[in-house]
Amino acid sequence: MNNILLTVSYDGTEFCGWQRQDGSEAESSQRTVQGEIEKALEKIFKQKVNIYGSGRTDSGVHALAQAANFFSPVDSMNEENYVRAINSFLPDDIRILKAQKVSENFNSRKSATSRVYRYFIAFGENPPADRNRFCYYVPSWKPNLERLNKYCECLKGEIDCASFTASGDKSLSTFRFIEHAKFFYQKDFWDKEYLVFEIEANAFLWKMVRTLTGTLINLDKADAPEDSMKKILEAKDRTKAGVTAPSQGLFLYKINFDGIRRHV
Repeated sequence: MNNILLTVSYDGTEFCGWQRQDGSEAESSQRTVQGEIEKALEKIFKQKVNIYGSGRTDSGVHALAQAANFFSPVDSMNEENYVRAINSFLPDDIRILKAQKVSENFNSRKSATSRVYRYFIAFGENPPADRNRFCYYVPSWKPNLERLNKYCECLKGEIDCASFTASGDKSLSTFRFIEHAKFFYQKDFWDKEYLVFEIEANAFLWKMVRTLTGTLINLDKADAPEDSMKKILEAKDRTKAGVTAPSQGLFLYKINFDGIRRHV
């Protein structure tokens, strides 16, 4: 059987996250990205096929380039046909962008060396209605880009991120290796400017990116000293951090497989 790697984009608004909800009652009541793709694969191959994602995204979180692999029961199908065939059975809020054959021992989660997330923030005037589901609007705030990036300077290297995880996280360790974290401005097709928070790490704790984003925004709004983020990080205490930003502004932007494999 061929091992097929898919690049997947989705609008997470109507999904209960990436991961399939096990159990007949859960599967029928909770719509998930993994579940919808597996339904499409079953229609194509007339048998159940499991797909394995590079990471779990929570309810309402989007993806520009999620990575997921599955073992195809058909060896004769070419890569382009996988894209067309799967998309023909998927709802409009999920699209397969690319399919490629990979080695038999490739695993989307275990083979990934880093994940990149971007969080989109609107400020100033209200964003148009059709973009509300893809950004977090923070009224009455003018971002200080230089100060925000000063806060981010401590978010690099192997770090205990206990201050930025949610209650109930089942990770064995709260240490993560952060490659970089930064803020920058980006315009959309309609010339609307957004503030973007980008972070790359080997892996993330539950709700970590959203908690980091909410904390950084609150620090900037409060004109907090430049070492404030470092002190919160060193506290290793979730109560010292800020609010968790809402899910609609967060995108899984890219999965890397060619970097250094860090421990989780």
